[in-house]
Amino acid sequence: MELTADHYLTPTHSGSLEDYLQRIARVPLLSAEEETSLARRLRDHHDLGAAQRMILSHLRLVASIARQYRGYGLPQADLIQEGNVGLMKAVRRFDPERGVRLVSFAVHWIKAEIHEYILRNWRLVKIATTKAQRKLFFGLRSLKPGFSSLSPQETRKIAEQLGVRPEDVSEMETRLAGQDISLDPGPEDDEHWVSPVAYLADEGAGPRETLEANENARNSHEGLQEALNRLDARSRKIIEDRWLRDEDAPPITLHDLADEWGISAERVRQIEVRALQKIRATLLPTPQPA
Repeated sequence: MELTADHYLTPTHSGSLEDYLQRIARVPLLSAEEETSLARRLRDHHDLGAAQRMILSHLRLVASIARQYRGYGLPQADLIQEGNVGLMKAVRRFDPERGVRLVSFAVHWIKAEIHEYILRNWRLVKIATTKAQRKLFFGLRSLKPGFSSLSPQETRKIAEQLGVRPEDVSEMETRLAGQDISLDPGPEDDEHWVSPVAYLADEGAGPRETLEANENARNSHEGLQEALNRLDARSRKIIEDRWLRDEDAPPITLHDLADEWGISAERVRQIEVRALQKIRATLLPTPQPA
């Protein structure tokens, strides 16, 4: 059975990684003249057959580079597949007139795709987002001796080699040593295990509750203004002085209002009671029988 280019580019199609590596090892390498001729055909005539030959002849390069990243705990087949994507990008951008072989030009694109895949999948939480952090991430992984914590001397040495501050090396080492923690308890956790969701939960009101509270407050304010507008001037002034003053304002007694209006305190109380009844009737109208 004749194998298509897809079978070469995707290790999972072969059934085993070993079989894939054996097959790509049998693909002949290109001479410099062949590579230049194929690259010109691709550039000038968009010859996809030429692009395919250039890609297939460099698949063993991708596999060799992918082996350098076995320590990240990710499937080797996935690393190779991502590297193949970088190889295809390199072939598309390759200029045969620069006098550089494709093998040298493609290394950058292959590593870039593998790096991106590792950073996307190595942790649920991204540990390297900027270009400088990515460089430090892979540099520290390759230079750190063993799994023990770095000593101050080792930290300074690595910082000098990577051209960064010792503090940056220490911070990245802490990120590398961290573990992803599930917010919810898993089925294997016992009943005494407390998950982060138990103590990270937001006890405040959610967006829905906040919106409802704001809407209720607005309706209550508008309803109160409407109820006050239905009162006569004296009743409204008595209610405002007795119930709607600022919290830090001094209280006004029935006797104070009696002196202001020239009536008895009992009369002020009666006006206040009737005004409150009218307000209550406006805000909470009695339902009519069906």
